[in-house]
Amino acid sequence: MPDENGLSDNAAGALAYVTIIPAIIFLVVAPYNTKPFVKFHAWQSIFLGIAAFALGIIGIIPILGWIILFLGMIAIFIAWIIAILKASKGELFKLPVIGALAAKQAGV
Repeated sequence: MPDENGLSDNAAGALAYVTIIPAIIFLVVAPYNTKPFVKFHAWQSIFLGIAAFALGIIGIIPILGWIILFLGMIAIFIAWIIAILKASKGELFKLPVIGALAAKQAGV
């Protein structure tokens, strides 16, 4: 059900994964910063972005780094798609490792 301010929790959770900018906005702007579901998905999106950035740094290393970057980015892309779909359905889907960090930050 849409909030009186426009976005439902499901839509806000899925929108948090679009880029890091909506995720940060949802952590700062009321009423979304008080909703554990939205906060969880915003934090998980931020941690997923940090993981992608770390893979980019590893990708600087010739050959082995490139292989790790390629396989890691495929895995992150798949995790990103799954997270968006689960958030849009209203599910609290925890990705391995970063899901626990996001849950701790969101208080879920």
